[in-house]
Amino acid sequence: MGKLINGKWIKTSIVTSDESGNYDRLVRTFRDTISQKSARFKPEENRYHLYVSYACPWAQRTLIYRELKSLQKIISVSVVHPDMLEDGWVFDPSFPGATVDHLFDSTFLYENYLRAQGDVTTSVTVPILWDKKLNTVVNNESSEIIRIFNSAFDDLTKNTDDYYPMAYRDEINRFNELIYEPINNGVYKCGFAQTQRAYDQAITELFSALDYLDNHLAGKDFLVGPSLTEADIRLIPTLLRFDLVYVTHFKCNLKRIKDYKNLSRYTKNLYGLPAIKTTTNFDHIKRHYYYSHEMINPFRIIPKGPEEIF
Repeated sequence: MGKLINGKWIKTSIVTSDESGNYDRLVRTFRDTISQKSARFKPEENRYHLYVSYACPWAQRTLIYRELKSLQKIISVSVVHPDMLEDGWVFDPSFPGATVDHLFDSTFLYENYLRAQGDVTTSVTVPILWDKKLNTVVNNESSEIIRIFNSAFDDLTKNTDDYYPMAYRDEINRFNELIYEPINNGVYKCGFAQTQRAYDQAITELFSALDYLDNHLAGKDFLVGPSLTEADIRLIPTLLRFDLVYVTHFKCNLKRIKDYKNLSRYTKNLYGLPAIKTTTNFDHIKRHYYYSHEMINPFRIIPKGPEEIF
């Protein structure tokens, strides 16, 4: 693993912690948007490209939106290999589902960050929304990319489905806040904790939030309102990885999602949606977590189970 510092690839851990041993996720570096009002980035067909990993829950959000919003012919995609080792994310199609870099034939993802800014200091993450016209990164923050996908290209696709509807925005924002820190990021805070106290705090907050969601979903198919919203799409990638990797690899083992009556039903139902099922690759997920995190799994042994994920 590593990061870019002043345009140089430095082989080092990407896991950052505060003075108490709590995992401290780095903020993203490129935060532009696409709109008709933008001076630089206008919505156009075949102008933008998405770099993703099937293993990454943050990247899966963007892939789900790409399917839901009929963006397959508007925004092209390249998929990195699931292993993230000393050179970071790489392009290597030898693993089924991974691809070459369709734009530049790069070997390392960090090369493309350097194409955007030669002296950049950043963690080299996915997803990346790339502009093929200006040869730069538009945005590498998943929560902002999905907002772009939700509406920016509607005039081109004629798909006006809205997963952030005005009538429910306050409630969606409330659930996004509930979901992000204790759950989406919380599993990493458990797995990358460097003190017992940090781990104990993270796992308590994680399962408190999961307990709340399980109770909330009694008699409900979705978190907010009568249909799928952004809140569901931000939650489901974490739930799909939970029993497969987070329970054992990140020590999130108080319960499995399978042990929750309502969360398990909810996870199965959402996985049945084509946009979610087709963007979920369990082989990439298992390989990435168990093989890439040498500090947690130094012998890189990939477990056979579980026999049933849900």
